[in-house]
Amino acid sequence: MTHAPTHAHAHTLPAPPEPGRLTPVLPGLFWARMPLDFAPWYVNLWLIEDGAGWLAVDAGARSEATLTHWTRILEAELGGRPVTRLLVTHFHPDHVGFAGWLCERGGAPLLMPRTEYLMARFLALDTDEGMTGQQLRFARACGAPEGYLSYLGGRGPLYARSVVALPRQYQRIAQDDVLAVGGRSWRVLTGGGHAPEMACLHCEELGVLISADQVLPRISPYIGVGASEPEADPLRDFLDSNARLAALPAATLVLPSHGEPFTGLRERVTALADHHAERLDTLAAACATPLTAYQAMGVLFPRVKEERAIGFALGETLAHLNRLLAEGRIRRGEGGVPLYEKV
Repeated sequence: MTHAPTHAHAHTLPAPPEPGRLTPVLPGLFWARMPLDFAPWYVNLWLIEDGAGWLAVDAGARSEATLTHWTRILEAELGGRPVTRLLVTHFHPDHVGFAGWLCERGGAPLLMPRTEYLMARFLALDTDEGMTGQQLRFARACGAPEGYLSYLGGRGPLYARSVVALPRQYQRIAQDDVLAVGGRSWRVLTGGGHAPEMACLHCEELGVLISADQVLPRISPYIGVGASEPEADPLRDFLDSNARLAALPAATLVLPSHGEPFTGLRERVTALADHHAERLDTLAAACATPLTAYQAMGVLFPRVKEERAIGFALGETLAHLNRLLAEGRIRRGEGGVPLYEKV
């Protein structure tokens, strides 16, 4: 027997918690935040009461601040009950970065989608000169300038420095798995685009979706192409995944990884689709004059100059270029630095 949805969004939503503290969202469901040293500056974590312990959703980034705040939560905010399971939604460092410490401290098993776990393990181990060389070849093929290439050459294995070593054992979660947590059922809904197999969690009884980075309230999640899969079409994966999530009840309360909880999932999915459609139209029109990928980046992100931000802007530009190629709206030339031209 299932209970009727609580429709928690009908209640006043809480203010964001201070780092190291928990704020109740619903009975048995709590919100934590961990600081980041890059935009959007905070990542949301969720803790769900689970009998004698807690299920934690995401772990935060590897940092001394995260260590301080997690230590306080474990010692003062959980009523003396341990984290007995850690579910990490995807491989990005602000979500998985501190998972190894949390699992080792309390012996909690790690739950992740297989692709996300393997991505995290692979990137943490990919630290030799070949990794940097591949990134440099990728950037040169985009037409990136020497200043950015020099930055990449000196940056080294950024991912490996951003995560605590993950456990060598994990529990796989996959689309439509149902997790029993605190006497309620939470269904795994995987999404793509921002990450290849990102785990979202839906509780029909509570009318709640933990959306990770799949759907955010104010910004579009990063949708980018990387050096390891330059022909990828993550924007298609993102839009298709969001369309599936939009089939959830209209009253669903969405708990995102960045920003505040919100309602209006269908409207937000439509707004994100419209945003990317506009970006595609803008880029297709600009390709009336043949452009390198780096020049195309200047069309979509004219204010991006900082080297740290160029990689993200270039990756997102390539996601839009690859979508336009798949739609047959532009073509790509041959050569070491190909040009993209409107058909």
